[in-house]
Amino acid sequence: MTRNFSLTASVLEVLDRVRPAPSLSAHCDGPCGVYDPASARIAAEAVKSMTQKLIDLGDANDLAAQNTRSRYITIKEEESEECKRQLLILWTDYFKPPHLEDYPELHTIFWNAAKQCSATKTSVDAAAADELMATVQKVHEIFWASKGRDVPWYTAS
Repeated sequence: MTRNFSLTASVLEVLDRVRPAPSLSAHCDGPCGVYDPASARIAAEAVKSMTQKLIDLGDANDLAAQNTRSRYITIKEEESEECKRQLLILWTDYFKPPHLEDYPELHTIFWNAAKQCSATKTSVDAAAADELMATVQKVHEIFWASKGRDVPWYTAS
């Protein structure tokens, strides 16, 4: 049995030298290849919606308002974090060095987007939520352009 294994290994070694297998690489442990900035857009829209709801709720201090406020804050913070997570997946897994040649501002856009997610998480500021949406739109445009596709920007709300 050892001899057959040794013979098989020798044959495979010769074949590998004569015709080596192509080198493969994957962006993650499970190479799904499925990327879309829509997840970041949906999370950013939720941040914007919860921010506006908090502003509209105002300073009411009764128990129902406190309960509603805490729910809105929780959702806003969770969605800010989810938006950041989705953006970082695109930044670190989808975009590659050749994309930087075509879009030299890419790192700055993603850096600012991540910072904007943090800003919307720690504040109740409609302008910050609007800025996050605008930055996610830039990512959307670059992403689809990098795939040679014209996918229009839209929002659910």
